[in-house]
Amino acid sequence: MREQFIYPDFEVERNKERCIACRVCERQCANEVHRFDAELGVMLSDESKCVNCQRCVSLCPTRALKIVKSDCRLRENANWSDSTIKEIYKQANSGGVLLSSMGNPKPLPVYWDKILINASQVTNPPIDPLREPMETKVFLGKKPERIKRDEDGNIITEIAPQLELSMPVMFSAMSYGSISYNAHASLARAATELGICYNTGEGGLHEDFYVYGPNTVVQVASGRFGVHKDYLEAAAAVEIKMGQGAKPGIGGHLPGTKIVGDISRTRMIPEGSDAISPAPHHDIYSIEDLRQLVYSLKEATEYKKPVIVKVAAVHNIAAIASGIARSGADIIAIDGFRGGTGAAPTRIRDNVGIPIELALASVDQRLRDEGIRNNVSLVIGGSVRSAADVVKAVALGADAVYVATAALLALGCHLCRTCQSGKCNWGIATQNPDLVKRLNPDIGSQRLVNLMTAWRHEIKELMGGMGINSIESLRGNRLMLRGVGLNTKELEILGISHAGE
Repeated sequence: MREQFIYPDFEVERNKERCIACRVCERQCANEVHRFDAELGVMLSDESKCVNCQRCVSLCPTRALKIVKSDCRLRENANWSDSTIKEIYKQANSGGVLLSSMGNPKPLPVYWDKILINASQVTNPPIDPLREPMETKVFLGKKPERIKRDEDGNIITEIAPQLELSMPVMFSAMSYGSISYNAHASLARAATELGICYNTGEGGLHEDFYVYGPNTVVQVASGRFGVHKDYLEAAAAVEIKMGQGAKPGIGGHLPGTKIVGDISRTRMIPEGSDAISPAPHHDIYSIEDLRQLVYSLKEATEYKKPVIVKVAAVHNIAAIASGIARSGADIIAIDGFRGGTGAAPTRIRDNVGIPIELALASVDQRLRDEGIRNNVSLVIGGSVRSAADVVKAVALGADAVYVATAALLALGCHLCRTCQSGKCNWGIATQNPDLVKRLNPDIGSQRLVNLMTAWRHEIKELMGGMGINSIESLRGNRLMLRGVGLNTKELEILGISHAGE
């Protein structure tokens, strides 16, 4: 028998007095942690399979279950942490690359939490959003530098195509295949009701969701999965995916086991074949090449839709964004290193990329310095967790934000970080029909609407307290931000003063 060096991370505590052996936990666990022993008449647990998704705990009718973190630890070592040693054991056992999902969990700086918002008092009075107008609507796309008039002196009102949002938030790219049909349905319905957009990711657009086209951003990734004329025409905007915050510099991979039925048809690849997106677009090796694709997509959509270019936040992001702004793109989307993913090599997810706060500030300043800020809108993502994060992002220079993990949490995700297994007990990151049906899209979409409605109220309250009545007035207004616990260089990059100044 092969030695198992790793003790389970979690332990199942079962209260024998409360447990009635109803077997709900057994039926609900896709990881087969629980089983009923007929001879003993009791429930047993294989804790080595537990991922702490909390499904059994939530549905146990007698509250007989608790999942606790194991206190069994390897000998303490400041250099060789418990998790580092266990990862070596796993690779020595399998010979494979470690895969992880969701975002970077390391205790690296979260700059949102080190930025405070200013408030207005006395000389610049606050605004009461319950009684006074407060504009949260935004338009994404290229804006004119100045007012232009025709030969008769009339103002020319025609501008480049714009993406209209009722609030500066969109649901970020999550492909059909990495998340379930019901999860996509929830996002699409909620976006439509809210007057915002959701992003298809690189998995194409299921035929049932074309009806939500006016609130859909379709993605063109290096694999070109599901890309065709009707797909492009159905959308409100088209996004070219060059990079992703959770895995900068590499492509994507959806295992062949998930390429079945509607996913195969939507992606336009054979069932059972791996969907591999190459690291580069094989027709893009320069800004000039990118410009060619931007205008090809504009030609295909008759110049009626804005084109977004999505890149990961990396060390030279300001220079990259400057080039993209000159490529003809209407919107630049930047994804930070805490961005979520359905699956990524652990080493890439945890060690590549930079925080979105620093990337956003440096890009906004670079575009302003070069006098081309109005050429593009900026959308950022990568662990935007609350309305306060949204307001701080806009004040740092964003026109809008992408949210994904927060949206999945609203659908019931418990951040157990095992999306790559396809055994999501909450029906989100799975294609197993028995698991998918656990997510009711009617309930899911309503929870998303509730979350965004709450955020919109909070955004208005925060802006009102600043004495600002529109997102446009807030954008890039870094005077309303102050830093705490930041060094001089960090404050310089963010373009804000320290609290007390």
